[in-house]
Amino acid sequence: MRLTEFWNRMERRFGVPYARSYAADMVLSELGSRTVLQALAEGDDVKGVWRAVCDANAAPLSER
Repeated sequence: MRLTEFWNRMERRFGVPYARSYAADMVLSELGSRTVLQALAEGDDVKGVWRAVCDANAAPLSER
């Protein structure tokens, strides 16, 4: 998954105004107690970060 697709999915899931805020503020245990932005900045696989977001938010399979 490319980073642009990741952000498109984040915006569909949380809305344009909240996607970046969620990524910056929410600490996810699925990401080793880091935020989405921290995980991405540290080189985590984009698809793995998206899966962690989906798991943390009980996203339906159609969004995964």
